Amino acid sequence: MQSSVPQRILGQDLPVDLLAEQQRLWQRMLRLPQVIELACATRVGTTPHEVVLERRMFKLIRYRRETPAAWAEPVLLCYALINRPYILDLLPGKSVAGQYLERGFDVYMIDWAVPGNADRSVGLEDYVCRFLAEAVEFILRQHGRETLHLLGYCMGGTLSTLFTALEPARIKTLTLLAAPIDFTGQDSLLQLWADPRRFDVDAFVNAHGNCPAWFLQSCFLLMKPIQNFVEKSTALYEQMDNAELLTHYFAMERWINDNVPVAGETFREFVKKLYQRNELVRGQLEVGARPIDLKRIACPLLLLTARNDHLVAPPATEGIRPHVASRDIRSIEIGAGHVGLVVGSKAQRTLWPEATGWLAQRSTAAPA
Repeated sequence: MQSSVPQRILGQDLPVDLLAEQQRLWQRMLRLPQVIELACATRVGTTPHEVVLERRMFKLIRYRRETPAAWAEPVLLCYALINRPYILDLLPGKSVAGQYLERGFDVYMIDWAVPGNADRSVGLEDYVCRFLAEAVEFILRQHGRETLHLLGYCMGGTLSTLFTALEPARIKTLTLLAAPIDFTGQDSLLQLWADPRRFDVDAFVNAHGNCPAWFLQSCFLLMKPIQNFVEKSTALYEQMDNAELLTHYFAMERWINDNVPVAGETFREFVKKLYQRNELVRGQLEVGARPIDLKRIACPLLLLTARNDHLVAPPATEGIRPHVASRDIRSIEIGAGHVGLVVGSKAQRTLWPEATGWLAQRSTAAPA
């Protein structure tokens, strides 16, 4: 018996669902010029701000407030050395910086510079004890304060933890957002790939100088090949008639592909001392000649993690708990991925109001 579907296709009367799909296809194709125009028009990091301190290896951004701050202690956002920091201020309504502004804080963010070949010897000591330290001291002088709130995302959370352990008197609270601290487990492909039996980081850095942006991009894309190479294209096709979703798509694509190299010595130290040796939680890590003692961290600690994070599994962040002296520790985990924890609708609707509220409860009211 022949199928009725081919007969109808060969005949004059096509199935209703096929006609509807053809119509949707043509509608999407007709929208292609508008889609291209929207892609070119999409802007990121649009919350008003200004550069208040600029050095060769970083800029310090201050976000503008329309009203006086409600809290005396400012917030400093410290992003990773990979990609660009505007993921923390991606779009209106999808901005971590905006959430803290709305809660009444003065907000700053570090924008790390792109290292060149001359910066291949820049190491963790430079980022923590020079660049991050200078940004913190500048902010404290500007506000006449002795402490500030520090939030670190991903690798930036690791840097923030190192700084807090070295300068605990400067930090009022520490918020770690999907930050790798304990590298014990093998929950991430990055940890498997960094295994010294598979990856000779010394040979890699000696050959390349800095860790190339293309190498990092390839690693991240290959961690989820189906999603990155197949599902995204399908999603773009399905969203071609939804301007809001397209704007988010193009903003994310810009950020995902806006990779930067990592200074060679920093990459070497991060892989060898943390991924391969787990020196931080073992109490063996030194930055420069200064030992890192996590027990020096006694400030309130907020741990924000994503259940479906394929880069930094929640235990990697939660692993800081037994090693610090903090008694006030709060954990918030949501069902999201590494980036969804920042820009996802659920995160913006539930996690960030709770996180900024937690911080407000531990802040000093600004003088009238």
